[in-house]
Amino acid sequence: MLRALVLGVIVLAALKLFVSWLEPHAVFFPSRGEQDTPARLGIPFESLRLRVDDGIEISAWQLEPESPTADIVYFHGNGGNLSLWLPVFATLHHFGYRVLAVDYRGYGTSDGRPSERGLYADAEAVARHAFANRQPGRPLLYWGRSLGGVIAAAAAREVPPDALILESTFADKACVLRGNPVMRALNVFASYRLDTVEHLRRFAGPILVVHAERDSVIPFRCGRELYERLGGWKTFVTLQDGDHNDLYDVRNSGYWKPIHAFIEAL
Repeated sequence: MLRALVLGVIVLAALKLFVSWLEPHAVFFPSRGEQDTPARLGIPFESLRLRVDDGIEISAWQLEPESPTADIVYFHGNGGNLSLWLPVFATLHHFGYRVLAVDYRGYGTSDGRPSERGLYADAEAVARHAFANRQPGRPLLYWGRSLGGVIAAAAAREVPPDALILESTFADKACVLRGNPVMRALNVFASYRLDTVEHLRRFAGPILVVHAERDSVIPFRCGRELYERLGGWKTFVTLQDGDHNDLYDVRNSGYWKPIHAFIEAL
C-alpha cells in the first residue's frame, strides 16, 4: 500500500514537471530577429524599446498615418514576430489607424523568454506607453488577435482603453482544450489559465468580438462562449468566409465593415 502511494506521488510529481516544461512550448511559437519592417512598404514608423517592470526590454513599432482617426494597440497571435504580422499593420495603416504593435518577450528582438505572467507584464508596459502618448479626441483601442486576445484583456485590466476588439480568440484555455481529452487531463497539472473573461470582469467599455465560423485553430464555439460570458456593451460578428489566418485582406468588406462601424461609433 505504501509503495503504491509513493509511486503515485512520484507519477504525479513527474506529470507536474512535464506539464510545466510543455506549457510554454505548446502555447508560444516565437520567431527571433526582424526580417521585415514598415519602411519597405514606405510606411513611416518608429522602432521602440519599452522597459517592463521586471527589467525586460521589448520591441514595438509605432506606425504613423497622416491623419489618424483612432489609436490602436495591436496584440498579435502566438506565432512569428512583428515582421510576420506586417501585412496586418499595413492594412490598418491604410485605413488611417495609428498602430502600436508589440513583440512579446522572446519574440523578434525582444529580450527574455515567453510565459503567461511575463506576457501580461509586457502588455501592461505597452498599454501604459500608449495611454501616456495618446492624442486627445481620438479613441484608444486594444486589438487582440487569437492568443493576443487574452493579452489585450490583461492590458485592459490594468490600463483601460476606450474599447476592445477581440478577434478569433477564446474565453479561457479550457475552452480550446475541450475537444482534446489528453490535453484536458494534462491541464489539471497546468499553471497557465489564459482567462480572457476573468481579466475583463470589471471592464466597462464596449467590446467587439469577431470570429470566423470555419476557424480551424480556435473553434467558433470558443468565440461565442467568450461573447456570452462578457458583460456590458458587447457586439458579436460572425464571419462566414475565411479561416483563422486569412481575414484581414483589405478587400474583405465582410470583415472590415463591422470593424470600421464599431470604431466610428466611438
